[in-house]
Amino acid sequence: MGIISVENSDRLFWLGRYSERVYTSTRLFADSFDKMIDMDLENYAVFCAQLDIPNIYCSKEDFCRRYIHDEQDPNSIYSNLMRAYDNAIVLRNEIGSEPIAYIQLCVYDMKRNRTASAPIVGLQKIVDNILAFWGIVDDMIENENIRNIIKTGKRIERLDLYGRLQADRESISREIHRLAGRITKTNLHYDTAKLDKLRGMAEQDPIDYDEIVALTDTLRKD
Repeated sequence: MGIISVENSDRLFWLGRYSERVYTSTRLFADSFDKMIDMDLENYAVFCAQLDIPNIYCSKEDFCRRYIHDEQDPNSIYSNLMRAYDNAIVLRNEIGSEPIAYIQLCVYDMKRNRTASAPIVGLQKIVDNILAFWGIVDDMIENENIRNIIKTGKRIERLDLYGRLQADRESISREIHRLAGRITKTNLHYDTAKLDKLRGMAEQDPIDYDEIVALTDTLRKD
């Protein structure tokens, strides 16, 4: 197994986090968009509160435009996609050209979607290409450590989002066990005591969602 620098381990980790953030936030946006169509015009405020992002939007239309495409909004889907792309592009030697191509396709689709009459249809292409990216990571990357670091980032991001959204016990438990199964196979530095505590929290009643988010966000050590 080739040696991966600390810097590139960090980039792989955040490639996993940002690609998952794009995937899940796109799906959540689509759900919120459907509710706003059904006349719950203020649902975007609930969306922002759930994800713990500032509600800087002044209307449904403003939210739908800026949350998808605004380059100046650090929480927009576009901004997170570009963070994933920026990490991927400098990891060509580690992950190869094929996985990067699917992130590039997401960028192209996002730019084309700016002028689309039905942005939700265009966002489905983003979801499809992120799924394809994860699939080709499994298929094309031979280095197990690289795969596991990317997937550790993915699992940490998903567990963080599930905690904020107060997902059901089954989903929380599944993501905790998936995360534990990945991070222990990497060369990443992490807090074993916090990982053990996370494992136990899936069985608590009621689930302390705030603690799950706090543990997840501080699990990895720099």
